[in-house]
Amino acid sequence: MDLRLSSAGNTGASAAGGSRGPAAWLLHVAALVRYRFFLYAGLLPYLLGAAWADAVVNTFAPGMFWAGLGGILLAVVGVEAFNEYFDSRMGTDRVFDPEDTPPMSRAVLWLGIAAFAGALAVGVTLTLQAGWPILIYAVLGGLAAVFYVAPPIRWAYRGLGETVIALSYGPLMVLGSLYLHVPSLDPAIIGPAFLASLVPGLLIMALAVTNAIPDFHQDRLVGKRNLVVRLGRDRAVWLYNGLAALALLVALAGVLGGVFPTPCLLALLAVPLVGVSLVRGRATWKTPRAFVPAARAIVRAYLVAVLGFTLGLVVQPWLAA
Repeated sequence: MDLRLSSAGNTGASAAGGSRGPAAWLLHVAALVRYRFFLYAGLLPYLLGAAWADAVVNTFAPGMFWAGLGGILLAVVGVEAFNEYFDSRMGTDRVFDPEDTPPMSRAVLWLGIAAFAGALAVGVTLTLQAGWPILIYAVLGGLAAVFYVAPPIRWAYRGLGETVIALSYGPLMVLGSLYLHVPSLDPAIIGPAFLASLVPGLLIMALAVTNAIPDFHQDRLVGKRNLVVRLGRDRAVWLYNGLAALALLVALAGVLGGVFPTPCLLALLAVPLVGVSLVRGRATWKTPRAFVPAARAIVRAYLVAVLGFTLGLVVQPWLAA
């Protein structure tokens, strides 16, 4: 299931061919991207970086924020289009499909190329305004996104996909968002923000591992050597819950150490959800349909933890006033 963070299967293949008008294409693109992916992976870490700039560094640039958000949306469209297209060509998510599904249209590939080109254009524009580090963030994020399943690198097939996801939607996203408002490489600013970025980074990595558990057999058959295939589903349940627990420990340790504001303890509201996911995951990892509640619990844990952490940053100035 890769970066799509959804228990649903491939949604774009059956609709990829045939003639369609502009309205139908817009609906198809919306279905391809899936708003959940944008909300989970793209939007929340980006908001965390902006909230850190506003609450901790007391700086916020509205114009840069909206421009960066547009670039993130374009990048998400590119990620989804490339994942759908190359998974279709590789046969991923279709190994056990009883229907003879036709290959996905190359129009989906061109949609991804156009979206990535637009995201790069936004990155270059922001670089001209804020400085060269923005381009570094954009290029590193682009290499992670473009080659997640695309040849010749295919991170997801080399056992590096989950790590690439963690870096992309943790440190790169949060620090890139922060730099839009605070164009500085001062370790005193970057260091604490990097620690904060581990909260969404570790949780999104946990989500990536969780989503691969139901796809274990088909991923193994198509040669996708992700962590679940390498470790086995039983160990993977402990791994994703351990990653989620570590993210919450980072939040707790940061508050206790005075690195994060005290209201960031709101992230710990996700602790019961991680516990639920562990219990249900241990009991159901062999049966994909029965495993769905465990996967949903870890998704909710991500939402609650990252939203809670970000909300803690937002309310801190008011509480300190």
